[in-house]
Amino acid sequence: MPYVNIKITREGATAAQKARLIKGVTDLLVDILDKSPATTFVVIDEIALEDWGVGGLPVGEFRRQARG
Repeated sequence: MPYVNIKITREGATAAQKARLIKGVTDLLVDILDKSPATTFVVIDEIALEDWGVGGLPVGEFRRQARG
């Protein structure tokens, strides 16, 4: 019974994009590990941008610095 938790920043992923992620991850588990889609769980958590950090910085600041 696989459980996959995808965390993304809350930046406007559409319902259609999320559905594609769920289907794609489920299909990978079916194809690679021979798991049943009926018992495969995929959860998408959207995290506010100010609540996400990378490289010791809030992600917004990290992106600004990466752009130069």
